[in-house]
Amino acid sequence: MNDIRRTILWVIFGFSMVLLWDQWQLNNGHKATFFPKPEAVAPASPAAPAAVVSANGVPTATVSTPASPGQVPSAAPTASATPREKIEVVTDVLKLSFDTEGGSLVRSEFTRHADFVDSSKPFVFLDQSASRVYMAQTGLIGGDFPTHKTSMKFSGERSLKEGQNELSLRFESEGTNGVKLIKTYTLQRGSYAIGVKHEAVNTGTTPVSPQLYLQLVRDGNKPDGESAFYSTFTGPAVYTEAKKYQKVEFSDIEKNKAEIDKSSPNGYVAMVQHYFATAWLLADGIQRENFVRKVDANLYAVGMITPLSDLAPGQSKTVNTQLFSGPQEEKVLEALAPGLDLVKDYGWLAMLSKPLYWLLDKLFSFIQNWGWSIVALVLLLKIAFYWLNAKAYSSMAKMKAINPKIMEMRERLKSDPQKMQQEMMKIYREEKVNPMGGCFPIMVQIPVFIALYWVLLSSVEMRNAPWVGWIHDLSAPDPYFILPVVMTLTTMLQTALNPAPPDPMQAKLMWTMPLVFSVMFFFFPSGLVLYWITNNILSIAQQWMINTRMGVPPQFNLPSFK
Repeated sequence: MNDIRRTILWVIFGFSMVLLWDQWQLNNGHKATFFPKPEAVAPASPAAPAAVVSANGVPTATVSTPASPGQVPSAAPTASATPREKIEVVTDVLKLSFDTEGGSLVRSEFTRHADFVDSSKPFVFLDQSASRVYMAQTGLIGGDFPTHKTSMKFSGERSLKEGQNELSLRFESEGTNGVKLIKTYTLQRGSYAIGVKHEAVNTGTTPVSPQLYLQLVRDGNKPDGESAFYSTFTGPAVYTEAKKYQKVEFSDIEKNKAEIDKSSPNGYVAMVQHYFATAWLLADGIQRENFVRKVDANLYAVGMITPLSDLAPGQSKTVNTQLFSGPQEEKVLEALAPGLDLVKDYGWLAMLSKPLYWLLDKLFSFIQNWGWSIVALVLLLKIAFYWLNAKAYSSMAKMKAINPKIMEMRERLKSDPQKMQQEMMKIYREEKVNPMGGCFPIMVQIPVFIALYWVLLSSVEMRNAPWVGWIHDLSAPDPYFILPVVMTLTTMLQTALNPAPPDPMQAKLMWTMPLVFSVMFFFFPSGLVLYWITNNILSIAQQWMINTRMGVPPQFNLPSFK
């Protein structure tokens, strides 16, 4: 039995060393030796948009629509005299690239957010490259009308000048079957929300009934820099007032099992990943059909379709939309649209996480350091739960005081388990000790601390936020593993201060589990590790104080692993 236990411990230790080595390799720019990440699947080029709508409102593959009697078919887009061009536009927070094919947004860089892998470069979000496809597209369906594959002519400014608060970009198509589409993008200083005005003009001689589609197309690969030790959602999301926030896994789209609210007069569609999101926003009261679909191999779309009503010859119809593409800053998202803040996903503990984020943000407003704000927040929580903790630690202190008596009794009656159990319950009654008394007060607090965990994991404010000295990014692991080592030591000290379980095997597990748990924190964001260390230190201080007050001398329970 002892050999088996030693073997298990060596396996745990060996696995920990393997993980440490792989992380060391990654931090030094090499591939992991033992657990390399799978190569990113090259996304297919996005297919053309829907030219017809299926019965359920989801765009289907491109179909050439026959011309009506007497209607002159429009020229093919490739025959346009306007050459295809990438238009680069710069504001104080964004560097964008638009394609004159469709006037689509095909690349975005966030100048105030560094890349996950190379912090000397700006973070690239939307992209159209060999390793990443992620674009925002719009166009008209319901006939052979301009789409995001139609050539457009650009006019407007390309950079936000000093003292200028907004700039406008205009993309105008030629008439396709008598319908012209004009897109006007309006970018504002300091904003990740872009106003997008769509104007459909009937330049033909017959009435038309186009529909406007807004879609986000993305490959199914995980974002660069994702941790293997915790999981965050990447994929489409749809929000309506009726069904609220609905996340859709790429795998569900692949299997045709995606379930969303398909028809609604409100809400938005989005593509979500850790810290960032893109969303098409349409004003409330405008009826729309929501859809998710597979565009091509490893390429997926989420979007909405809204009718523009009948357009008589010479008439036009304008629809104002917004395209948000930026960091998940909670206050900004709340101000843009109802429910948009839900793309910052707290899961089922949102009702606890949101007030905790609010408090953390208030602390930062006068501390001006996110690391110290985390420390202050944990301190406030410990104060709020002081009496619950005091009750738990008092119960633990009593258990510790009678532990020698329990151990002596177990040794004396080890051949009679039934009598041992009766004698143990008798000691608990005589000493007025509840063996579960230390558990319930702590169990009550667990949801709060899990909610805080999700706040720190989800908040983009932690990205590139320094704390002290060597910690330059609270969203990244400690580069020298100092915080995880401190956390492991504080966890061990806290375990040593707890009363040892009477059962030797339970005592060994009480030590083994925290050590295994601590290994994961070597690769967790520094902000999370800092929060856990602060909680450990404050818990140790309170436990030590209560033990001293109750006359229980400091005693470290160090089990034997023989």
